[in-house]
Amino acid sequence: MLIDTYINLSYLVGAVAFVWGLRLLSSPDTARKGNILAGIGMGIAIVATLVAPLTGADNNYLWIFGGFVIGGFAGWIAAKKIQMTAMPQMVSVFNGLGGACATVLAMAELIKYYDGMMQMSLGQLSIVLVTLLIGAVSFTGSMLAFGKLDGFIKDKHVILPGHTIVNLVLLIAVLVLAVILIVQGQTAGIVMAVIFLVLALIYGFSFVAPIGGADMPVVISLLNSFTGLSAAAAGLIYGNQIMLVGGILVGAAGTILTVLMCEAMNRSLMNVIIGGFGSAGASSSATDGDQVAKVATITDASIQMFYANSVMFVPGYGLAVAQAQKVLKELDDLLENNGVDVKYAIHPVAGRMPGHMNVLLAEADVPYPKLLDLDDANAALKDTDTVVIVGANDVVNPAALDDPGSPIYGMPVLEVWNAKNVIVLKRSMSPGYAGIQNPLFFHDKNRMLFGDAKDSIQQLVQEVKDM
Repeated sequence: MLIDTYINLSYLVGAVAFVWGLRLLSSPDTARKGNILAGIGMGIAIVATLVAPLTGADNNYLWIFGGFVIGGFAGWIAAKKIQMTAMPQMVSVFNGLGGACATVLAMAELIKYYDGMMQMSLGQLSIVLVTLLIGAVSFTGSMLAFGKLDGFIKDKHVILPGHTIVNLVLLIAVLVLAVILIVQGQTAGIVMAVIFLVLALIYGFSFVAPIGGADMPVVISLLNSFTGLSAAAAGLIYGNQIMLVGGILVGAAGTILTVLMCEAMNRSLMNVIIGGFGSAGASSSATDGDQVAKVATITDASIQMFYANSVMFVPGYGLAVAQAQKVLKELDDLLENNGVDVKYAIHPVAGRMPGHMNVLLAEADVPYPKLLDLDDANAALKDTDTVVIVGANDVVNPAALDDPGSPIYGMPVLEVWNAKNVIVLKRSMSPGYAGIQNPLFFHDKNRMLFGDAKDSIQQLVQEVKDM
């Protein structure tokens, strides 16, 4: 039919928009355009899907538009109200809701199957169960990640003794039950399917429980790939090409990003999943408790930056918490006007999600050429007069290079101590999100500037203006 041709052509246009938008998202310079283009592609796909029921007998437009209005309104409110500091939490919720959607779709198909309303081949039943499993794991895992990121769930409250063994037992139980459901077919009954769903939900929660701290960017990326895979599996269930293509793209992008995050920490994905330095209670013995950190004043720091030839800012999660990105850009402009070369060192796992610092600095209109990745930043640090660390901790920890007993030993970090001078803006001497003390605080080149990052930078701005 002609309408089927138009629907498939619309899906093709939507898929091309997805791919092109994803390509543009790879650079902060074009990310905004990429996001808009991918949104347009999704809009085209939604319209085409809404037209598709006209070719069949059932037209449930009331339900469809009801869900469209409710979901759209909720998304709009969330996007308007959410702060940049909570963006990682929002990403986790989006991941979880995507997984929940796939879970509901799979469960609806199983209900119809066990009620005798439809038949499934062995392959179709297997796809539905895979969709249910991945979607359920993505949902509860993402919700737990959200709770950890938001701070109302602590690692110590969800980690059990021998948690790796617990996860292994749960996974085996889920897989065995899946095999039973496939072998028994409709005779297994809906009760066993519900038990399978409950076990999958529990496993998703337990899967993320031992992972935390500095591993959170990897977890978010991994759960994002799970959500994509569940969407692709749902596309197979309904024979929907755009769901399949979109899910594969999200799954592939999430997987690639997960691998890159692991490489940035010099660890394997299995090591992250089992639980490493991101787990609760990690600490390093590299720091002597009798050491005393040197403290800088606002005047000291402002003079040091004003008369430097080059300054490199190292942003971290503390920058996001203080919402200090715009005032930092103001300080950047003042220094540039004085002839200071200003750059930003971006560690791949800085913040609470991949690209977190890039998003913050883009919001403050920091030019992309000023952002240096890990390798370029380390190459430039030896010629940098002053490094200013704003809320970063674990990604500038020298224990990663010189303390074999440290949980982060072997992780590539920003070697800020190679610069001539280092200033750390921090509220206190407390360890970072990974729970590891940082010997950099006691380094001869370092000075601590205590206080809220935004307040401290505003005072620095005023000092520089008065010079």
